[in-house]
Amino acid sequence: VQLQAYGGGLVQAGGFLRLSCAASRSILSNNMGWYRQAPGKQRELLATITRGGSTNYADSVKGRFTISGDFAKNTVALQMNSLKPEDTGVYYCTAHTLGGSDLWGQGTEVTVSS
Repeated sequence: VQLQAYGGGLVQAGGFLRLSCAASRSILSNNMGWYRQAPGKQRELLATITRGGSTNYADSVKGRFTISGDFAKNTVALQMNSLKPEDTGVYYCTAHTLGGSDLWGQGTEVTVSS
């Protein structure tokens, strides 16, 4: 099973992007999320959503990013508003399956220019 993330690109500060991620086939997951790896930094958890609809956000993106997921369709999205240069990085989607496995997407690059 693969997760395919897309929607990254180059945007000016203050702009917005919407990232999407879809599984190559049906998976049973109870939690999906997005991570970011900025240049020279460790991968950072940005947002998660549970099958029950609960969401959590890193302080760095709270109020600007919104995660949404469709567990029936095995998709997760990240709406990113008011982007800042420090949001630049590679964004990865992830899914935690009911069987206990963690699936990762290949990453999509976001660059925010000042």
